[in-house]
Amino acid sequence: MSMIQIGIIGVIGALLSIQFKGGKSEYGIYISVAISIFIFACIVDRLGLFVKAVSQVSQYIKIDTSYIATMLKMIGITYIAEFSSSVCKDAGYQTIAMQIEIFSKLTILALGLPVLLALLETIQEFLS
Repeated sequence: MSMIQIGIIGVIGALLSIQFKGGKSEYGIYISVAISIFIFACIVDRLGLFVKAVSQVSQYIKIDTSYIATMLKMIGITYIAEFSSSVCKDAGYQTIAMQIEIFSKLTILALGLPVLLALLETIQEFLS
């Protein structure tokens, strides 16, 4: 889908959600979540193109594939955390949204530590 189509779907979904929030607010939340899941699926489809491009780049340069896998995991964690946090915020649960964001940041930090250690080891080898 093109960006214009996704934008139109998002705006229509937001307008429908606002319309239904006046009567029964749970219907507005359901519409919002459904549209968000649909757009998220389109994002995942586009990420597939990104993964293919990164794998092609890794064929040209010598790089440990575990670093690329770590980077892709970080990107996935970021998208999932942002999506779930936004859904919680839309539903009015800001505290849960903040906890999701904190957990995702700590998870990304934990994933990045081995890369940081490898970088420090490489710098130490150059200096000695």
